[in-house]
Amino acid sequence: MSSREDEMLARAAVTVLTGQLALAPKPGLPDPRDLGARVTGEDHCSLRWTAKALEPGLAAMAAAARRTGVATPELRAELGAIGRSTEHSVALAGGGHRGALWVLGLLVAAAALEPGAGGRDLTAAAKRIAAHSDRRAPRRPSRGSSVSAKYGAAGARGEARAGFPHVRRALDTLAAARTAGVPEPYARLDALLTVMSTLQDTELLYTAGPHGLRHVQAGARGVIEAGSTSTGAGRAALAAFDEDLHARAWSPRGSSGLLAGALFADSLPVWVSSPPVLAA
Repeated sequence: MSSREDEMLARAAVTVLTGQLALAPKPGLPDPRDLGARVTGEDHCSLRWTAKALEPGLAAMAAAARRTGVATPELRAELGAIGRSTEHSVALAGGGHRGALWVLGLLVAAAALEPGAGGRDLTAAAKRIAAHSDRRAPRRPSRGSSVSAKYGAAGARGEARAGFPHVRRALDTLAAARTAGVPEPYARLDALLTVMSTLQDTELLYTAGPHGLRHVQAGARGVIEAGSTSTGAGRAALAAFDEDLHARAWSPRGSSGLLAGALFADSLPVWVSSPPVLAA
């Protein structure tokens, strides 16, 4: 059975995941202001609901890491098995969150291995886990790995093995925005756009190809150049970018999962010292 600490880590991860779902507008991603809209088969309400299905699996990942105590090939294989089982549970609940499960699963396990770690220390611990291959993984390539091989993109595996550079970039943007006095929701949107501006999102490569990926990256950079999303010019550019991606049905899901990872790494010290009381 998972310890209280493992359950706390899992709850923290799900809390930041549902928190980032509430941000709006997130270019090309489900919008909480339009509860009836669907983006490539997903909507805000269903994603909030299915996020809860991640919690048992994330707690099991934290427990496995705490029990093992060190980043080993055996731990990597166990995390992979738990992740595949959790994907199945989430699919039964309605689907979604595959990228977020990968990011948050590794970071939750890293947090159990390195109690008290946060920010860049947490991504470094996750890198040590991801350095090992999953020996129990199905031999059939996943869609993401096939796209990565086809286009030479780092993909989710490469991102993790590099120590989640886009999580670190998002953390830097959050820190800079807060220092500048940007309100928290806009600081998080700024961080999301920072990720979108350079991430080689394999979901986008699959649905839109290299041209679509470059279009999204350039659009995100355009919003950043207009100014923080807390400014009038930034909000106008963000709204236009969001409308464009929804019209094209292009959804940069990879960026949202990495933002959730950054928010988890950022909030972890607060959770450890004073976990909030959540409604059932």
